[in-house]
Amino acid sequence: MSTRKKAPQIFAKELSWLSFNARVLQEAEDPSVPLIERVRFMGIFSNNLDEFYRVRYADVRRLAVFSKGREKAGWEKLLEDIRDASGDLQARFDAVYRNCLSELRRNSIYLLDERQLDPQQREFVTRYFFSRVLPELAPLMISDTTATPQLEDGWIYLAIRLQLQGGSMRYALVNIPTDRLERFVVIPSPAAQPQRQVIMVLDNIIRACLPSVFRGAFDIQSAEAYTIKVTRDAELEMGEGITQSVVDAVSSSLRKRKQGDPVRLVYDRRMPADLLDTLVKRLRLGSYDNVLPGARYHNSKDFMDFPNLGPKTLENRPLAQLPVRRIERCSNILDAIAERDILLNYPYHSFRYVEQMISTAAIDPAVRSISITLYRVAKNSHIGRSLVCAAANGKDVTAIVELRARFDEAANLTWAQRLAEAGVHVIFGIPGLKVHSKLIMVSRQEGTTLRRYVHIGTGNFNEKTARFYTDISLFTANQEVADDVANVFDFIRHTYRRHKFRHLAVSPLTNRSLFLRLIHTETLNARAGRRAEIFIKCNNLVDEQIIAKLYEASEAGVRIRAIVRGMCSLVAGVPGESSNIEVISIVDRFLEHSRIYIFHNDGDTRYLMSSADLMTRNLDHRVEVTAPIYDPDAKARVQRLMDTQWADNVKARVLTGQQENEYRPRGTRKRFRSQEVLAKLYAEDEKDDA
Repeated sequence: MSTRKKAPQIFAKELSWLSFNARVLQEAEDPSVPLIERVRFMGIFSNNLDEFYRVRYADVRRLAVFSKGREKAGWEKLLEDIRDASGDLQARFDAVYRNCLSELRRNSIYLLDERQLDPQQREFVTRYFFSRVLPELAPLMISDTTATPQLEDGWIYLAIRLQLQGGSMRYALVNIPTDRLERFVVIPSPAAQPQRQVIMVLDNIIRACLPSVFRGAFDIQSAEAYTIKVTRDAELEMGEGITQSVVDAVSSSLRKRKQGDPVRLVYDRRMPADLLDTLVKRLRLGSYDNVLPGARYHNSKDFMDFPNLGPKTLENRPLAQLPVRRIERCSNILDAIAERDILLNYPYHSFRYVEQMISTAAIDPAVRSISITLYRVAKNSHIGRSLVCAAANGKDVTAIVELRARFDEAANLTWAQRLAEAGVHVIFGIPGLKVHSKLIMVSRQEGTTLRRYVHIGTGNFNEKTARFYTDISLFTANQEVADDVANVFDFIRHTYRRHKFRHLAVSPLTNRSLFLRLIHTETLNARAGRRAEIFIKCNNLVDEQIIAKLYEASEAGVRIRAIVRGMCSLVAGVPGESSNIEVISIVDRFLEHSRIYIFHNDGDTRYLMSSADLMTRNLDHRVEVTAPIYDPDAKARVQRLMDTQWADNVKARVLTGQQENEYRPRGTRKRFRSQEVLAKLYAEDEKDDA
């Protein structure tokens, strides 16, 4: 009889990611969400799915191509499961789209197509087409005598079927120039119904004037246009030299990304078979590539910027980002940090305090140096401009710029060059390791002492995303913690040096061992009959070694609660394996992004915040920082944050079994939406501190 222990249950992370995107789609389906926000959630869903195919599907596709035997069959089965799940999501999306159009009409907002225009509107559309649109179009003819057009990743095109006088057929592609023109064009209201607000999609403006695109070239009897979109493998091919060659490698790889292998073709399901067959053949799409029928419109990610032409009630009420009185009472933010640790939660608190730390340091005569890690930089970054200012003011400024932040490489490259030109010491990270930590260190001369002030965060130094990502920031002048932060910067510069970190855990050196040790301690405490609990909040929980240890802890009696926004490969609630584990996922107005880890530790509770998720790449292949929270008030604030989110019975989904995304049952309990409650709690905190 075999005594070999069966492998722990693992839910495929790619299918779990699609389950997360289904939760995003649930927000678009939810009638309690303001209508324009529902439309924008459709855009978020579509944008997410594009990225999924560019990255995760492309990874599985490569594994299916290059593996053999049973392993190959496993990857092929996963590709099939992904296609099935994606098809189901697309059908749901189409239903949501139709429902939202109907709701928009009920609010006197109409999306018209080219067949619904009255004479006055058609005149406007024609003028707009010839003055604004036609100069941006570049038709590509498809024939056996021409090279296959290189379709840009993620762009939308009209696949055109031209019936010429005499009966012959021609095919063409026309780009829809949404990079230069608005996708949604407001056009005049109908003369008979002036109360209506009317929007026309750029695609339909081109359709309305389609023969004019080919004017003079062909004698056209009829023209039909069907939207298509190609998604390409987005993996960058880069060498590991961290020198000027990295800049060259990123620039080159960004160009190559546009020419990556196609992995998905989405097309209007009404497209004639002859046109579709021509496209599939010319694009060389194979058996591992998704060819998906869809609705008339693609690139629904543009719905993220859908305009509100109706009343303000169709959008979320703006959230007033709270001022922090402890900081406001001090003329210099560094003095406020010196008094006591400060822990902030965005977007409830104002992100300008992070900006203020840099801008103040840039002009403070006592500040000697500033160091910062930059992973995703806003296009118009206030922080970037303050770093330029600091260098101009004679400060010693060092910026660790991660050029390999996927899909933000171009913005990071631009800022790296701008900072270097301003005199900032720009470092491009570590060979083989992405620098993903969120650190600021300011060194200030105070009498005979050089004192360090540091910021440790869970989110990027990006003013735009800070308005709708939830993250926490710790500002501290604890000099032992600051010494550890200084050693992280030194490690990034000199990877051959090995530092002993007294307070921080740092990937790829010690984060994995820290989490494994803390889980093991809870396991031992449970076996000894002591109270043992683990409380986790993260974006992704997929590392198999960590999951195995959590299963072991669960069966030892440890109570484990996890709030996981995105991928979760752990299967909760399985008798004999994970019976003491509960997992929920919250998808709401703000994107939950903070990473918090709480271990009961036999009553001496350890509170940790981190830039790292429980993923192999975060623990082993990136520079990540996990920091303890020592201040009693900060601990209490983090505990309250976690308890509040765990109590959510409006936006919390329970993740069990096949991750069906069932909302947590409310029963007779009062409605409790954690993001709303947190906003009120933080506002009350600031009133009490007045």
